[in-house]
Amino acid sequence: MSLDSAFETPQAKRQYVRALFATIADRYDLITAVLSYGQDARWKAKLVSLADVRRGERALDLAAGTGDIAFAIAARGAKTIGLDITHRMLQLAASKSSAARFITGDMTHLPFRPSAFDLVTTGYGLRNVPDLDTAIDEIARVLRPGGRLLSLDFNRPENAFVRGAYLAYLTIVGSTLGWILHRDPDTYRYIPASIRRYPGARGVADRLAARGFDHVTVIPLLCGLMSLHLAERSR
Repeated sequence: MSLDSAFETPQAKRQYVRALFATIADRYDLITAVLSYGQDARWKAKLVSLADVRRGERALDLAAGTGDIAFAIAARGAKTIGLDITHRMLQLAASKSSAARFITGDMTHLPFRPSAFDLVTTGYGLRNVPDLDTAIDEIARVLRPGGRLLSLDFNRPENAFVRGAYLAYLTIVGSTLGWILHRDPDTYRYIPASIRRYPGARGVADRLAARGFDHVTVIPLLCGLMSLHLAERSR
């Protein structure tokens, strides 16, 4: 499937993302560090700090990848489950530690009962789902009333000049890394392509507020090129 066709339908994006992350799983930690200018660990630490994790809470980390956020939350005493659509990612996570439990699954069809969690986190998850509104609805469903959501992701800068320069940089770097590591320049061009179709930090905040969340806050990172969302499930 070509990169352009990946965004034609939700099902096409689901299939593309599943295949893409299976391809890059073993290099995921390296690529995340490179494309975040070495700041990924600091951003995730900030997310975990703001999550205000309490011992004994039930936590769900979505798009868990190789487990960084899930392990950090578990270390603060939460009973933590990590979910990701890519089974290989979770194999790598499980090889690091047994502090969290991992499940292969889809963010738009969460295999949990309503109000099952006190806390939901995700790093780079909402931008990659095939249907953003459905994913938000599912997060709201599995969070208890008053439960917290925290999401870290790339932003889509509103300033056209900044956005153009940012996407051009990601395209050039992504193409180069894709060719060096996979002999396919499209491999990491998916990131700027997904950002072009993403509603951005403000748009995501508006959707959260419209779909069952209160106290929605956006914290800009890296001069607004990245963002953290904090929100509380409506009571």
